[in-house]
Amino acid sequence: MKSLLPILTVLVVLVVGWYAASVWLNAPWVRDQAARAGQEVSFAQVLPQTMNQERPVLPAPHQVAAELWKGLFGQAVTSKRSLVYHGWITLSATLMGFGIGAALGILLAIGIVHNRAMDQSVMPWAIASQTIPILAIAPMIIVVLNSVGVTGLVPKAIISAYLSFFPVVVGMVKGLRSPDAMQMDQLRTWNASAGQTLWKLRLPASLPYLFASLKVGVAASLVGAIVGEMPTGAVAGLGARLLSGSYYGQTVQIWAALFAAALLAAGLVAVIAGIERVTLRRMGLAR
Repeated sequence: MKSLLPILTVLVVLVVGWYAASVWLNAPWVRDQAARAGQEVSFAQVLPQTMNQERPVLPAPHQVAAELWKGLFGQAVTSKRSLVYHGWITLSATLMGFGIGAALGILLAIGIVHNRAMDQSVMPWAIASQTIPILAIAPMIIVVLNSVGVTGLVPKAIISAYLSFFPVVVGMVKGLRSPDAMQMDQLRTWNASAGQTLWKLRLPASLPYLFASLKVGVAASLVGAIVGEMPTGAVAGLGARLLSGSYYGQTVQIWAALFAAALLAAGLVAVIAGIERVTLRRMGLAR
């Protein structure tokens, strides 16, 4: 219970601050409507009206919670109003992009560690690639792929992979180089080949770094999938849900979709964390 107290304290502070911000941002609309009607309203009259507006500037927490519950459990999962339906579409692109990005990142990291030319050339380009805003490059990727007939899940997955491969590259390079000089010298005395050194020493030593980077990568992959849905005018997916909410001023819908994306990201990170615990425990690297 003591370990939960700091978390609950922060949560309460955030919720109270959120309610206060909702009142502050939504009150001008209430006062404006009252002024147009030639009425004056007190704070006690303004307060309840800021909590239940149909299109608030900032929805109150209970409004977002109700919309989130309705989207997750109040609709058939095949309904286009269901956040489960939209979440599954986004998840499909996320997992495909994450798989591509993780595999590419691991292969690039192995090449960078074993080849000085790749270390001098590929790594700077990998770093430079992350300076390009994803909102700028996503439409370009989609237009180019559409021109050659590639549509649907693949363009979103490529954008997702673009964001997820970099954390994996950095983490794996750090992990593959983590064995100390004494361990490397010992394998040289045994006349181990580069492949044997990689398999027997470098890869096992890199696993803690790999899993840490995979957690970052899968969250970035989800962001890429959502961003990839926006320039396409997609009608399904959490990105499409955000777009439709912004088109029609449905701020409650927007916030519910954001929280659904956050829950999805948390679930994906939790899955990787579970695999990490099992793997490291079997290797004797964790309790």
